[in-house]
Amino acid sequence: MSTTKRPPSGSFGSSQLVVKRQKSGANLSDGNDAAKPNSRSAGGHSGEIFAARFDPTGQHIASGSMDRSILIWRTYGSCENFGQLTGHKSAVLSLHWSRDSSCIFSASADMTLASWDLESGQRIRKHEGHTEIVNDITASPRGEEILLSASDDGCIGVWDPRIKRAVDFIETNFPITAIAMAEAGNEIYTGGIDCDVKVWDIRKKDVAYRMPGHTDTITSLSLSPDSQSLLSYSHDGLARTWDIRPFAPDNRSLKSFAGAPVGIERNLVRASWDTRGEKLGVGSGDGSVCIWENRGGNLLYKLPGHKGTVNDVRFGPGQDPIVLSASSDRNMIIGEL
Repeated sequence: MSTTKRPPSGSFGSSQLVVKRQKSGANLSDGNDAAKPNSRSAGGHSGEIFAARFDPTGQHIASGSMDRSILIWRTYGSCENFGQLTGHKSAVLSLHWSRDSSCIFSASADMTLASWDLESGQRIRKHEGHTEIVNDITASPRGEEILLSASDDGCIGVWDPRIKRAVDFIETNFPITAIAMAEAGNEIYTGGIDCDVKVWDIRKKDVAYRMPGHTDTITSLSLSPDSQSLLSYSHDGLARTWDIRPFAPDNRSLKSFAGAPVGIERNLVRASWDTRGEKLGVGSGDGSVCIWENRGGNLLYKLPGHKGTVNDVRFGPGQDPIVLSASSDRNMIIGEL
């Protein structure tokens, strides 16, 4: 494995840009481009960026790319890249920070997961066991830190980060492209090519119930901050929210949000909530970021700036109203809402 660390630097030469967007009007619901000023764009990857995540403190960002590397960035100032983690043999498709920001967990098209130590810049462990591409990774929100992975081999992987091999595999009938875990740790949510959101009882290793409604592959699942709702996005071009409370009605569909076309690449676009569960963001095949108001369903902003599919959208975990987007154009943009 080749692992290197880059010293802090204010610039990547021609690959790092500082841009400002034109200030726009207030909320929009007609689909016109809306953007805010003071946006910063950071380059550095030599391939499409598939995943970008703020650490729990909001001070750092990790990005994963087709170029097989994970880059670590400072969120503020000139957004310099100060670390590079290498070792995967194929594209890095999903990332997750440990709760104390000391480790990053990654999922790759090379069929493995990996744990990385941020202080040393070294890979701690390679987690093997899947037999196809690993599309997504998440972790238990509380209690003992357990990793969950979703793979094209149709298996949900359950991992203890301290152990190389999986604790368990839950077999399903279709490739899995998105995964999330209930706040209580008793249920797993999965999405895949069969278009239904499935809710799994962890103890029984069986489907507790399904949430139909999407008509194409589900690419993203994200739990709301209050753990009452689930956000999904699909290749059908719709983001949807679902009621996941224990005694919700059989029809758990809450709202659908249109306006973020998939694009010809049909990448595994990831969607997310803001920290209060008031807004949700989704990337688009047209290079924009769509942000909706959760309660009313209104399109608040359609942020331009990218020249390729926006594969990941994340809201900052702190009080600052910032949003991060990562794109197939090899760039990330941080914008202030």
